[in-house]
Amino acid sequence: MADRPVSEAEERRRKLDRLLEEGRSPYLNRFPGPEPVAPLLERYEAFENGQEGDQTHRVAGRVMIKRGHGKATFLVLRDSTARIQLYGNVDVLAGRYEEFTHLDMGDIIGAVGPVFRTRRGELSILVKDFVLLAKGLHTLPEKWHGLTDVEIRYRQRYLDLIANDDVHRSFYIRSRVLTALRRFMDERGFIEVETPILQTIPGGATARSFESHHNALDLKLYMRIALELHLKRLLVGGFDKVYEIGRIFRNEGISTKHNPEFTMMESQQAYADYKDVMEMIEQLVTFIAQDVLGTLKVPWKGEDLDLTPPWRRATLRDLIKEHSGVDFVDFPEREALLAKVRELGVEVDANASWGKLVDELLSNFVEPKLIQPTFIVDYPLDLSPLARPKDEDPTLVERFEGFIGGMEISNCFSELTDPLDQRRRFEEQAAQREAGDEEAGYVDEDFLTALEYGMPPSGGSGLGIDRLCMILTDSPSIRDAILFPLLRPER
Repeated sequence: MADRPVSEAEERRRKLDRLLEEGRSPYLNRFPGPEPVAPLLERYEAFENGQEGDQTHRVAGRVMIKRGHGKATFLVLRDSTARIQLYGNVDVLAGRYEEFTHLDMGDIIGAVGPVFRTRRGELSILVKDFVLLAKGLHTLPEKWHGLTDVEIRYRQRYLDLIANDDVHRSFYIRSRVLTALRRFMDERGFIEVETPILQTIPGGATARSFESHHNALDLKLYMRIALELHLKRLLVGGFDKVYEIGRIFRNEGISTKHNPEFTMMESQQAYADYKDVMEMIEQLVTFIAQDVLGTLKVPWKGEDLDLTPPWRRATLRDLIKEHSGVDFVDFPEREALLAKVRELGVEVDANASWGKLVDELLSNFVEPKLIQPTFIVDYPLDLSPLARPKDEDPTLVERFEGFIGGMEISNCFSELTDPLDQRRRFEEQAAQREAGDEEAGYVDEDFLTALEYGMPPSGGSGLGIDRLCMILTDSPSIRDAILFPLLRPER
């Protein structure tokens, strides 16, 4: 009977066993002083074909491609900055050449040698020494087409990052977005703070929360659904400009725009209102885009977004009327508006409040049309339990939401500072919760006490980091902007 063919995984394991038998560790603890590849490529860009440098360099990374040609072997090494070709031949490596040829795609190695440009014009390193730093025991995804299985990409993000350079670049961009955001806020006098993730009362938004339990105190706790109320407490305490970049947890559905765990930047600025915050958000987003991408023209699903200010401003009433034909002012009673929304084919909960019905009109008819940057202003009071009413029309509040690419990316308003009005609104929210609305809020007595001490007028902002990164990387799903999105466990 013919011998069974040896699989690649078995061959890799055999190579590992041989190294161990020879007393050589296939998993070393360090490789001092590797240089990033990208600056090397830039430094030697002017080399002509056949030209070789006189300086020795040390690089380290993962072997992405391997090919042999006679008495030479070519490897493509990738580090966190770029890829470079490694050229090893029998004349230079002598007795170690065979060992070089036994390296596999996926191995992590260190290499030493000068940079030169091959006769075919590719900048490479002439390998004079090398070391195996970590043996890869699994085959990498197919080298020419990368990793395309969406389920594997999200579940095994490390493979996605290895195989797809665009994905690697997207998360590098995300890191730079956060750096630019902090620089923008810090330069404007804001201080970065941290507030509790575990809370006894989840507040600051209308959303279902995740529940937990603290054993030592026998205390029911919730994962925060917003950052807002603790930031406001800091304004009461005397800080004038604060912001936090933090994880938010909402026990709701998953979609291309929603993940139960996501990142927000929220800020509070004393002695400012929603118009001041609107200008700040506009400036912040354009600053980030210019700093990170070098342009305000951003590709998005086959068309170009123009982030150049000023962005369009429009009222919620006008936009809903324009795109759905419904003037919600003509339907002041919940039942009448419910019937009208259903008439338009929108499925809604029979117990949905009047404000939620307006929000459904926004979500279904307006939001998908707001591709270019747009601020929607003048929201009904029923939709905004924490926002300050407009002096000229107390049925509306001083609030805006920013939309780009058909998605809400920011939600901001002039803060309600009246503790009596805030208590009334909290109690209305609590009544809705008692009636079965799991997203309605609670009465937060500690926050009300803080307001009773006096909070300065302020403008608050909330900016969705994941969605902003989706826009700046032209990513179709929020899962493409979160390194490890929540997934259903494998069975």
